[in-house]
Amino acid sequence: MRELISIVVPMYFEEEVAQECYNRLKIVMDENYINYEFVFVNDGSTDRTMEILSNISSFDPQVKIVNFARNFGHQTAVTAGIDYASGDAIVIIDADLQDPPEVIPELIGKWQDGFEVVYAKRKKRVGETKFKLLTAKYFYKFLNYMSDIDIPKDTGDFRLIDRKVADVFKQMTERNRFVRGMFSWIGFKQTFIEYERDERFAGETKYPLKKMIRFASDGIVAFSTKPLKLVMSLGFFSVLISFGVLVYTILVKLFGHEVEAGWASIMVAITFFSGIQLLGMGIVGEYIARIYDESKNRPIYVVKETVGFGDRSHEPLSRTKVEAEN
Repeated sequence: MRELISIVVPMYFEEEVAQECYNRLKIVMDENYINYEFVFVNDGSTDRTMEILSNISSFDPQVKIVNFARNFGHQTAVTAGIDYASGDAIVIIDADLQDPPEVIPELIGKWQDGFEVVYAKRKKRVGETKFKLLTAKYFYKFLNYMSDIDIPKDTGDFRLIDRKVADVFKQMTERNRFVRGMFSWIGFKQTFIEYERDERFAGETKYPLKKMIRFASDGIVAFSTKPLKLVMSLGFFSVLISFGVLVYTILVKLFGHEVEAGWASIMVAITFFSGIQLLGMGIVGEYIARIYDESKNRPIYVVKETVGFGDRSHEPLSRTKVEAEN
């Protein structure tokens, strides 16, 4: 039997894209004679996304749908897609068609050559602003500097993973998920292909600046303790400055000069040390918040319904046991 390739597509308010995304994917898979299934994950969309997907599934048995009870986020939707996929290899691709489906056969080719993770690296990003390109560039530089693992730059979640990588991924139950970092941490034999990223087919980006900052925070906190070490370094630096001020004051006094109290110097000292303290508390608080979030032991996501899976058992992990009755 030919190897089965699962195509995982997270969707959130993609009614303008859903049909075209399916059409492009199907053409690529059929023209290359690939044995496949589509696993679309509706991440709590309240537009017509689920209606369109259900209609597609009604006439194409290769289409399967996981419908969340609410919006749980892109990285969680990717996680659910991997949980429910049954392929020998799994391709993760966004619905907006910025990552062209036509690249998928090349990913599969590298996998057939023996690689277990094949990620797609952008060599050109069409239709994106200079601000977006600049922030993306420094995002990866900063992330790799702060993280304890190497995360390839100019990559997203568009990649292929082998079944054994997916099985390891399923054992990782953290709730604040940074999927591309998790794949880097897992290891195995990895390589990349290069491609040109297209403009978004329709709709708006689901990653504005605020979400990108949060995304970067997830990546840094999940894979590094460097921020905590940075706080310790700042604390040590502050002690050195305080000691220097003390020595200066003593020397001035010994040489017979009056030490004049200045409002400006006092305010600078207070705000400087207060700022470091607040920064340190904020960083420590972020780690404590993650610990609190994990300690609640809630499911990572809640599935409202599944479509197209038939009678096949599909309960990948305890994290998906909370599944609402249809």
